[in-house]
Amino acid sequence: MASESLRPFLPPIGNPGPRGPDLKDVPPRIPTGVPDFDFLTGGVPAGSVVLLLGEAGAGHQEFALTSAVHLMLRYDDPKLHRFYLGSARGPFVYPDGISYVSTSRSREEVMDELRGSFAGLWPEVLDRHLTFFDLSANYFRDSVVPSSWASLPGPLLSPAPPRPQGADGPLHALTSALEASGRKNLVVVDSLTDLIVREGIPSGDLLALLKGLRRKAKEWDGLVYLLLTEGVAPAAIQHAVIDSVDGVLQFRWTTTPNQSHRQRSMLMPKFMPLLSRLPPEHQGRFIIRVNAASGLVTTQYERV
Repeated sequence: MASESLRPFLPPIGNPGPRGPDLKDVPPRIPTGVPDFDFLTGGVPAGSVVLLLGEAGAGHQEFALTSAVHLMLRYDDPKLHRFYLGSARGPFVYPDGISYVSTSRSREEVMDELRGSFAGLWPEVLDRHLTFFDLSANYFRDSVVPSSWASLPGPLLSPAPPRPQGADGPLHALTSALEASGRKNLVVVDSLTDLIVREGIPSGDLLALLKGLRRKAKEWDGLVYLLLTEGVAPAAIQHAVIDSVDGVLQFRWTTTPNQSHRQRSMLMPKFMPLLSRLPPEHQGRFIIRVNAASGLVTTQYERV
C-alpha cells in the first residue's frame, strides 16, 4: 500500500526547510496522523477537543477518518504508520481505539462510504478498532421521519410534544456515548451540524455540553473531533462553538488567478498550545489532497 500512496509534501533534499517545535517539558501530545501537520505542530495535546470546521466536501470528514486509520496503523502496521508520520519527532502518546458517534447514520452507512472512498487496508483497520454509537433512535424520535426509514422499533410520530433535550433526546444520548467512549480514545462526533439544525435543541444547551466536554476531556487523555459544516449555524452560534473548544481546523475550497481548478486548503485559526510554539512564518495554510490510498495528505504549504 505504501508504494502506491501519495507521499506527503517534504522539503527538497539539502534544504533544511521548516523546523518542528521544541516539545521539551510539554504535556503529552497525540499525533493526528496527517503528515507535515504533525511535523510542524508536534501533534495536539492529549485531552483536546478539536472542531473540524469545513465547507461541504472540503476535507473535514476525510481529516477525521485519515487520523483514525493512520493512528490505528501503529498497532496493525507500524512500518506504514511511520511512513505516514513522516518527519514528526514526538514523543507521542496514542489512543487505544476509535469511537465514532453518529447522530443520524448507521455503522453500515459509514463503513460502506469508507469502502467506496478508500482502498487497501483502510476499511478493515477502522472496522477492527471501531466502537460505533448510532444515535438515530434519539435523533429521529418525535420527528416527521417514518420509523421504517430510521430502522426504529416504533413510530417516531407521537401526540406528545417533542422532547429532544430530555432524557431520551440527542444531547443526552451524545453525553452518554461520550462518557462511555471518551477515555483514552480518539472520538469522532459526526456531527454538530445535525444537532444545530435539529428543531427543539436549544443552542444554549448544546454550547453548555461543549464547554462541559472541553473540561471533562482533560481527564480522558484522548482526543475528540467535532465535525461541523461551515455556514450552517448562525454566525453568533458558530463563533460561540469555536469559543467552546480547544482548537479549530478550518477546511475550505480555494482558487487562485493562476489556477483553473479548485483545491482544498486547511487553516488553523485557533489552537493556543500549537500556535504559540509555531514560528510566525509557518502560520499559514496547508494545501491538501484526498487520495483513495492515502486519505488526506498535505502537498504544499503556503504563507497567508
